[in-house]
Amino acid sequence: MPMLEVWFDGDCPLCRREIALMRGLDRRGAIRFIDLADGTGACPIDRGELLARFHAREDGQMLSGAAAFAAMWRALPLLRPLGLMARNRAVLAVLERLYVAFLRVRPRLQQWVAAR
Repeated sequence: MPMLEVWFDGDCPLCRREIALMRGLDRRGAIRFIDLADGTGACPIDRGELLARFHAREDGQMLSGAAAFAAMWRALPLLRPLGLMARNRAVLAVLERLYVAFLRVRPRLQQWVAAR
């Protein structure tokens, strides 16, 4: 049974591509990917909040933003070193700043990916 749950927006073309990549890397089935667009996954917190930022639950603890990405990376052997580095507060703080900057351009990136 997966120890990590990841919620994603299946209506977002950018999110679908990223999750497809992560699924391909998850050969051990360590991650349970929950598509919020299909309405079948339970929402542990407000659905709008889940759609606004990336969320994961690792060992029962809800994480969002860079911390959620780091948890996902730790579950994937190829990306595990990056996830382990993010356990350092300074590294995680930098990743969170980058994630917040990404959220500002995300709508334009979604449009660009959808057009392709």
